[in-house]
Amino acid sequence: MPPPNRDHEYLAKLQGYYADYRSLPSFAVMGQMLGLASKSAVSALVKRLQLQNFLEMTPDKRLAPTKRFFARPLMEDVVRAGLPSLANDGMRDAITIDDYLIDNPAETILITVRGDSMIDAHIQDGDLAVVEKRHAARPGDIVVAIVDGEFTLKYLEKENGQFILKPGNPAYPVIRPTTSLEIFGVMVGLVRKLG
Repeated sequence: MPPPNRDHEYLAKLQGYYADYRSLPSFAVMGQMLGLASKSAVSALVKRLQLQNFLEMTPDKRLAPTKRFFARPLMEDVVRAGLPSLANDGMRDAITIDDYLIDNPAETILITVRGDSMIDAHIQDGDLAVVEKRHAARPGDIVVAIVDGEFTLKYLEKENGQFILKPGNPAYPVIRPTTSLEIFGVMVGLVRKLG
């Protein structure tokens, strides 16, 4: 019987190494780290991971991760927030967080949220707002706006034909611009690290 394929274990270790050092190990370090005895075994693993589109060779002949390298498994089942359902730990596919949250990478940035003025919108201090830079927004959108020369994250609303910025916390006042209001971007997602 052939030995089991351990490529998923090796890939997980390479992902962990990359998370720690922001680069991939040399072939020699890879062999030691993965317990592969020969350079040919490491070379065969790298070729398999390249065929599966996890790794690629750069023009200057360096090994680099592909977009798929950063993808995370997506379970077939959804997790109910209500009554429990039967568990199925099958994996359907893999996605990257970028694929899930970002439609326009060249125009998307992350902005750290400070304060609690949007707490009722479930946006907390320390969250990362995923913001697509654009000047057009609709009432009801959560926007990053430049109002009277300062940045703020609020709901865009209309009042008496004028745009206003409404907080998601009743402890804060509605912002009615006195001189200028410019939309910097529209929030399209939110990232929060728990724990």
